[in-house]
Amino acid sequence: MTGHALGLRIAAVLDLQPEAPAVEFDEEWSTWGELAEAAHRIEAITAQRQVGILLRNTPVHIATVLGVLMGGGTVVVINPSRGDDRTTEDIESLCLPLVIGVADDMRLVTPDPDTATAVISNLADPPRVCAQVPAGTGRPGVAVRMLTSGTTGPPKRVDLSYDMLARSVVGTDFGAAAPPSELRRGVAIVNAPLVHIGGVFRVLQCVCEGRSFALLDRFELDNWANAVRRHRPKAVSLVPAALRTVLHSHLTRDDLASIRAVTSGTAPLSADDADAFTDKFGIPVLTSYAATEFGGGVAGWTLPDYQKYWHAKRGSVGRASLGAQLRVVGDDGSPRGPNEPGLLEVKPGQLGPSGDWIRTTDMARIDPDGFVWILGRADQAIIRGGFKVMPDDVRTTLEAHPAVQGAAVVGRPDERLGETPVAMVELRERVDVAALLDFLRARLARYEIPTDIVVVEQIPRTPSGKADLAAVRRHFSAAVEHA
Repeated sequence: MTGHALGLRIAAVLDLQPEAPAVEFDEEWSTWGELAEAAHRIEAITAQRQVGILLRNTPVHIATVLGVLMGGGTVVVINPSRGDDRTTEDIESLCLPLVIGVADDMRLVTPDPDTATAVISNLADPPRVCAQVPAGTGRPGVAVRMLTSGTTGPPKRVDLSYDMLARSVVGTDFGAAAPPSELRRGVAIVNAPLVHIGGVFRVLQCVCEGRSFALLDRFELDNWANAVRRHRPKAVSLVPAALRTVLHSHLTRDDLASIRAVTSGTAPLSADDADAFTDKFGIPVLTSYAATEFGGGVAGWTLPDYQKYWHAKRGSVGRASLGAQLRVVGDDGSPRGPNEPGLLEVKPGQLGPSGDWIRTTDMARIDPDGFVWILGRADQAIIRGGFKVMPDDVRTTLEAHPAVQGAAVVGRPDERLGETPVAMVELRERVDVAALLDFLRARLARYEIPTDIVVVEQIPRTPSGKADLAAVRRHFSAAVEHA
């Protein structure tokens, strides 16, 4: 059998113990053998091909992804939840030789003689393939064309190579690492969406280490808590919006008694929220810094670091991880010294020892011990009459109000001042906008105070749980047009 080490490892783990439970979904288990059979059927029709998958969090979609990777193909992530028109346009623009999805999603695929389709339904039934799939249509070396979160604009696709994913989920010595000889104990919980790098990473991590997992179609408090009570995981991952939902919920320490640590990434989490979670549940929160372009994380807290440094360095996203190198530079590209703010540059360990420095759009500082603080997105800074406003500073202050569930802050054009900050908030309990403004005035500079605060039932979010800032801007633009 030939192929990349990642695909070979997936195949080896799937065959370890076919009768053992692999994936729980809707409280029903599928075995490793059932997952393997479905994946091998997909492998047979997708080998070395570029394959668009309308991804949802179900076992058959996981088998489809695994099958493409086992056959050395390229998974092209398509998000069917972006709206029918946008999804159809996305598929048409990709000009793919093969698109796979469940029947209800496949209605979004416009008939095309150059595009074959395959309808999947469950692990037991073979995919229904329409038309001959063209051969030799892959992107050599590319495992996944992953959608970015689309926080500030339309999502774009980033090529993640087989080597990058293997280094992320197996380790830097993935080529020499032997697959596990037996399945691991314990059940992980996967609630991140497969259309986001966090979901793909978590699923591949579980599969490559031979760990069964409970798959949730999305984060929903009661379903998540029920899974935690049933499976008693030692560690869970929660994006900041989900973590705040748990923090302000009815759950108690007894509900989360098995958990020893919570990891949190994809969006900024305030140190106050992290400490409040630890105070309520007795569980440390290990924040991290990652990006789709890096194929995963490049900085994060470990439990030993947390125990030794957290009180002195709270608010940091931790230190370089997975072999990454980090530095801060000025606008001219010259490196800055310890604790000097600037643009963050990264040499991700996932790219190997010969990787180049990649400049991010994040402002950061790095202290002498290597701990990183993210200060905000440079490309999101609001210049209000010559004063710089960092939206994350305003957002975290709003979210510190006990009635605020979440907030999003963007700039709105202003003829006199250039831009002013405006905010969208969702509440957990009723509060007047005037009271929110009074709260902010006691904590922010006058130029940082939003000129408009709108209360909504739910802030629009990307699949990764971040606020969809492009949608927030459209809301305020529409409000101006109709004023």
